[in-house]
Amino acid sequence: MIPEIDCKVEAVCEVNPSEDSQRIQQSLSNVLNEMEFDISEKSIKASSRQIESLFKIHESIQNHASRRVYWRFLNDNLDGDETWFYLNKQAAFVNSVALCEHANESPLGPIKITIRSKNIERVIEWLTSS
Repeated sequence: MIPEIDCKVEAVCEVNPSEDSQRIQQSLSNVLNEMEFDISEKSIKASSRQIESLFKIHESIQNHASRRVYWRFLNDNLDGDETWFYLNKQAAFVNSVALCEHANESPLGPIKITIRSKNIERVIEWLTSS
């Protein structure tokens, strides 16, 4: 069950000269729901004000038993009412949610997911709980 928590989800991804921005937008859509896109020549930004946007990531965390890893990343990157993590862009293109510890783990650059909420602990708890 998805909790009713106010939050803002933002995903930012660099568009390299060798990449098609439509494919990157598809990659973002493969891992996030109900996002609004802002596409420029060098980057794509997707944003939402709904926790439901994170549902595919939540499902992936549950299916791959990676709760502890995500919990550690989300808490290590916690700053006030905001946290973030990286996803592999190429994995997202093939409908796979793959966490990156460092930006350079994704050869063409990662997708950076930022979550802001006055109840950020509850968002982290929902994302990483079964």
